[in-house]
Amino acid sequence: MSKKRVAWGVTGSGDRLAETIAVMKDVKNSYPDVDINVYASKAGEQVLKMYKLMDDLINTFGNVRVEINANTPFLAGLLQSGRYEFLLIAPATSNTVAKISMGISDSMISNAAIMALKAFVPVYIMPSDYKEGEVITKLPDGRELRLRVRKEDVEHVKKLSTMDGVFILEKPEDILGVFKKHFGN
Repeated sequence: MSKKRVAWGVTGSGDRLAETIAVMKDVKNSYPDVDINVYASKAGEQVLKMYKLMDDLINTFGNVRVEINANTPFLAGLLQSGRYEFLLIAPATSNTVAKISMGISDSMISNAAIMALKAFVPVYIMPSDYKEGEVITKLPDGRELRLRVRKEDVEHVKKLSTMDGVFILEKPEDILGVFKKHFGN
């Protein structure tokens, strides 16, 4: 039997990034027979480096494939050809969420999500802007930052939640349930 694979897309959101990586490390330990391949958008790479998390990600998951353009690396094609069980985008910026909800595929992650959906591959998205109001997030230096989650951004999340094949996750801890759904335990 061939090994199961999951594609994990990291966008440019620093909000809950460290927590998401911690959960994914736990998932990796709980599911040693599942390969988790990490794909970072250009902004995702930048934020991973700002938060000093890139080396940790590479040491834990191996190579991090970084976006060159909307088709390179060729994540969309790998998803459509059945190489991956599902696509996880966590955390997802409001920009990525808006693009996917509007069908704009001009980045590696948005293109991969849209192409995956066309091929009936499930897409799990953990938006950084989940609920309208205020959130407190951590900056790379540990200071807190108060941010407004706009109703316009939440409307894109709501639109995604109605799309066939898209599943919205509220928090990093929800990721474990996705792996349980697909791989048991």
